[in-house]
Amino acid sequence: MTWDGRAAEEATFVRTYTLTRGRTKPRHLLGLDTVLEAGSGRPGPAQAEECAEILALCRAHRRSVTELAGRLGRPVTAVKVLVSDLLDADALVVPVTAPYAASDSDTGRPSTQLLAAVSAGLKRKFPNATRYPQAG
Repeated sequence: MTWDGRAAEEATFVRTYTLTRGRTKPRHLLGLDTVLEAGSGRPGPAQAEECAEILALCRAHRRSVTELAGRLGRPVTAVKVLVSDLLDADALVVPVTAPYAASDSDTGRPSTQLLAAVSAGLKRKFPNATRYPQAG
């Protein structure tokens, strides 16, 4: 690697570090495929310019975390931190799509798709969890 290449790489790292204010973990659990859309809130005045870009992209249409990272040319982890800030400000929301609607309109019970999605998410989050014994 040339001296110029190393300096550019270090500058990119420093920029990403300052972009997220040194944070490496988002406050919200976000997957690569988490879809986002613009919400009713507004980002704070101290937000990075990338936050305005994220909002503009999500206002055009729903975007995944991966797509946002690719379009911004930033690491996914940094984009997750920024998205988490925007979620806290209600500037972004995670829409609930029809198959995952909270309840079946006829019975008022959670939909099968919602329960399956929650179950799959819990299994991913807690892969070593054991089942509770059956009540008898």
